This record gives sequence, C-alpha cells and structure tokens, in this order.
Amino acid sequence: MMVPATLRIRREFPPASLTTFVILQVLDILTTMIGLQMGARETSIFIGRLMNAGPIAALLIAKLFAALLVAAAMRFKRPRIVVFLNYWFAVIVSWNLLMIVWILISGTL
Repeated sequence: MMVPATLRIRREFPPASLTTFVILQVLDILTTMIGLQMGARETSIFIGRLMNAGPIAALLIAKLFAALLVAAAMRFKRPRIVVFLNYWFAVIVSWNLLMIVWILISGTL
C-alpha cells in the first residue's frame, strides 16, 4: 500500500546526535592517547596496524573514516547510523576509561 507523499514523515537529522558524535570522537582520541602513554595496547586490529604510521596518524585516519560515515549518513538521510556510531564510540570510550582505571589500580594490564 502506497502512503501519500503528504503523510510521509520526513526524517530530520537530530543535531544532538552530531554534537554527541563530535564529543565522543574527542573523548576517544584523548582516552586512547592517555591509555597508550600509560602502557595500554590498541585492541583494534585495524587501528593497531595503522599505529605503524604513529598513534596520531592512526587516530586521524580512523576519525576521518568515522567522519566520512557520518557525512554519508547525513547525505542519505540515515540518522540511525549516527545513533549506532554514537553507541559504538560510547562503548569504545568506556573501554578506554576502564583500561586507564585498571592500569592506575593494578599498575599493569
């Protein structure tokens, strides 16, 4: 059954999702750099291989890739992709924080 164009709900891109995305990217960079300085290792195979070019270069390449995903989601009006990425990066930042706390408490990984 076809829904008339006047009844279709237009999916607006939630600006809070974009703000959350940017904040999570900054937190990911910060927590990754702090963890690496404390002796943690990168657990992502993809990022780990990029680390051969240096940690800053690896993080910038990863963030560029994430930004391209968000740009594509915005272009094709798929806000759920950004929400999914926000959850994903929230888990990554949480993991990084957990590793930092673990190192502080135990002194080792």
